[in-house]
Amino acid sequence: MKKLITFLSICTTVAILALPAAARNSIAQPDNAFQDAACTQEAKDAMYASIRTNLKADQKKAYEDAKKYLACPASGEVTEAQQKIVDYLKGFVAKYEAASMKSDYRVKIYNEKKYEEGYAMGEQILATEPDNLQVLVDLGANAYLLPPLKKPDLTAKGLGFAQRALQQLEAGKTLEDWKPLASKDEAVAYLNYSIGTLTLEKDPSAALKNLIKAAQFETPLKKSPYTYAYIGGAYETGPYAKLSEEYKRLYQGKDETPDSKLMLANINQIVDRMIDAYARAVAVAGTDTKFATAKTGWNESLTQWYKYRNSDKTDGMDQMVASILTKPLPPEPTPLTSLPTTTPATGSPVGNSGTPQGNGNGNGTPAMTTPATTPASTGTKPTATPAGAKPTGTPKPDKPRNRFRA
Repeated sequence: MKKLITFLSICTTVAILALPAAARNSIAQPDNAFQDAACTQEAKDAMYASIRTNLKADQKKAYEDAKKYLACPASGEVTEAQQKIVDYLKGFVAKYEAASMKSDYRVKIYNEKKYEEGYAMGEQILATEPDNLQVLVDLGANAYLLPPLKKPDLTAKGLGFAQRALQQLEAGKTLEDWKPLASKDEAVAYLNYSIGTLTLEKDPSAALKNLIKAAQFETPLKKSPYTYAYIGGAYETGPYAKLSEEYKRLYQGKDETPDSKLMLANINQIVDRMIDAYARAVAVAGTDTKFATAKTGWNESLTQWYKYRNSDKTDGMDQMVASILTKPLPPEPTPLTSLPTTTPATGSPVGNSGTPQGNGNGNGTPAMTTPATTPASTGTKPTATPAGAKPTGTPKPDKPRNRFRA
């Protein structure tokens, strides 16, 4: 430390010696000769009186004046009264900045789309208030928007915030004001959506539960085709992939048995959910041109699976799509313990044995393919409001990126 101080002192001396003579003479003059007029004791007294007046009338002005007051160098011996003023103003500045951060981080996230800055501010708040539900909800509900930033650590933190917020809500905690979200239901929907989209690649079966939950509430997510594309992709890369591989391992190339027929029936239940999800994505996309490219891929996936369940035909598919939104989103299927005796809801044919038929590829299950539009996380931001105002609107899903293979 002594060496560092000595080094800095030498550097300062060299810098002063390098200045023109007039500048050196100026530096050598007493401090009070060049003291800012705003920092005279009389000016500071007036500034303090203004601060006291503006504490209720204009806190921003009071804060700015307090910063100026504290920036003034001490002149002579500081009295006890002066020190009390300095301590008081330091406390006020700290409280004002902490309070400002609690609104500024929301504006950064919801309005300015400056996620790294907004999340950094939110983290600072959580460092001293780890259970601040408002902050956790805001950071968690918008976490699905983070992957495009290509900041894996930030995305992982966003997922953690969403999980913590959802845990608190499920434990009964609540907020007095949910804005800019419309309600607790909307918060729960977006938190589930963030968790679902951010865990879809690593654990699609678990993500599926979150995504289905997100689609249950009357929010913009329910009216987004991407929500259903995610659900279809989660079924396909999770439960279907697992059962399909198990079926191939146990029964491919062998004679049918009651056990093989039962597993195939369970697989077909999942395929029916995939058909439902992709049909909803196509139906919700409608004729909106911004979904045109993605819709092509969803329609290809829908056609592939519909043909598998309907003897390689598409008869009735368009009619199904036209009416799909009049029906509630089905829950995950309950595993069958005995063979069904009725035709599944999608109208897929059954053979004489009562076992749903495949598409003639020999093993009763279609080959695992990569859907053209496997969904991933991204989105647009809520409606902007003037800087400094309370954020409004809700996060809305946007075009997904193809970030993983089925």
